[in-house]
Amino acid sequence: MDEGSLKELAASIQAQGIMQPILVRPINGGYEIIAGERRWRACRMAGMTEVPTLVREIPDEAAAAMSLIENIQRENLNPLEEAMGLQRLVDEFEMTHQQAADAVGRSRPAASNLLRLLQLAAPVQELLLEGKLDMGHARALLSLEGAEQIQVGNRVAHKGLSVRETERLVQALLNPPKKVEKAKDRDLLRLEEELSDLLGAKVTVAANRKGAGKMAIEFSSLDQLDELLARFR
Repeated sequence: MDEGSLKELAASIQAQGIMQPILVRPINGGYEIIAGERRWRACRMAGMTEVPTLVREIPDEAAAAMSLIENIQRENLNPLEEAMGLQRLVDEFEMTHQQAADAVGRSRPAASNLLRLLQLAAPVQELLLEGKLDMGHARALLSLEGAEQIQVGNRVAHKGLSVRETERLVQALLNPPKKVEKAKDRDLLRLEEELSDLLGAKVTVAANRKGAGKMAIEFSSLDQLDELLARFR
């Protein structure tokens, strides 16, 4: 647990008292904290010898779920850590996404957005855990796949790009500008028109900068093709 945040909580408890009792269950002649370990540590730090406590008989599975839920609700939890915790509620305790969201006080869309972080490539997840990317960056990167996602994630982290800059970068990769076809040279257009009139069929001419190229003659039937060939004999 973060020492700084514990000191802040201890100071708050000294000033205002503890607002919510900790929850424990009897086990092996002692007590196990199910919810409120952070409050208990802060109370000790504040020099308190007694802490408001609720004692309940709680089955192992329920105790594990409650402990996990409290851990997910920590204020300083990384988004990816929260996503992992939500996924554990779904996998280990057979909760639906809605139930998991309700358990940690999240809306269903917010929980779904967090769970989507688990679809990120492993190196990008690592950047998120290290705090080099935040939730906004991660959501933008989800539109990319594989190596491109990793490459852009590293670039964003290295350059310290904002979420808005990251979104623009991703959109530029997803929607590259279309190549504008160069307008055909007037001389080629004139040549196409003259050849089309001469042959009685549509003629298309393409040439490179060196003057080499190709000519295409369109025909609508085999009879027209025979007529065209006759003109060249």
